[in-house]
Amino acid sequence: MTTTARMQRANRGSHFRAYRLHGADPALLDPFMGVDHAWMSAPTFPPHPHAGFSAVTYLFLDSETGIANRDSLGNSVLIEPGGLHWTAAGRGVVHEENPAVLGSTTHLLQIFVNLPQERQEAEPFALTLSARDVPVVQRPGVRMRIPLGNFAGMQSPLMPPTDVTLLDISLDAGAALDLPLPAGHQAFVMPIFGSAELDGETFGLDNLGVPILPVASEATTFRLVGKAGGAKVAVFIGRPLHQPILSNGPMAFASQESLSAATAAYHRGDMGSL
Repeated sequence: MTTTARMQRANRGSHFRAYRLHGADPALLDPFMGVDHAWMSAPTFPPHPHAGFSAVTYLFLDSETGIANRDSLGNSVLIEPGGLHWTAAGRGVVHEENPAVLGSTTHLLQIFVNLPQERQEAEPFALTLSARDVPVVQRPGVRMRIPLGNFAGMQSPLMPPTDVTLLDISLDAGAALDLPLPAGHQAFVMPIFGSAELDGETFGLDNLGVPILPVASEATTFRLVGKAGGAKVAVFIGRPLHQPILSNGPMAFASQESLSAATAAYHRGDMGSL
């Protein structure tokens, strides 16, 4: 039995528009904390801190340009179309992301992933996956990229601090795909273009619905089918961490003490600057 969450539109001027999945019952998305499906063509967010979780950027292949990412650890990375960058913020880091070519549009997912409590105050670090290293699976009427996790024996080479799966799936009209959901995991499916059917229920951008599959008591499968005109969806799978989430926006920890300490550290300049 699926539950449906609703995305919210979030635009900033003419250079940034997004569909946001935030504010739902945190247990429904765990270990994910939220996702923005966005288009950006100019600098939108100034340098800002993160702490206690991971900020992940994935660019769709149809992006007109890449994303220039830099952080207070000294990293400066070009996230190319089809690539992924994972910032494990840990005790705290300041970062900034802008289109590499201003005026050209990037099409991306900004994904916020919780860290296990024992890793929330660890040293921050970053991981990058180039587009050419993302595994691809092709089936009749189906093309799937696997930037995180695994499917059908194909494994992403990235080993992040929270074990999650992200699948970028394109479906022709009428094409079907069975996806396994391991025991103890839950999943949700975000529409990117068009509409699809999940176990007989239609969803898409027309109603901003995001179907959520609850934690599986035993290994099971769910079926995706492309509707008329085809569809593109992003599938998120993870094992819930079952931790409290205390947040002030850019930082989130499992305890108020850790959140307060990170906030104070940022204001002291301990997270560095850009």
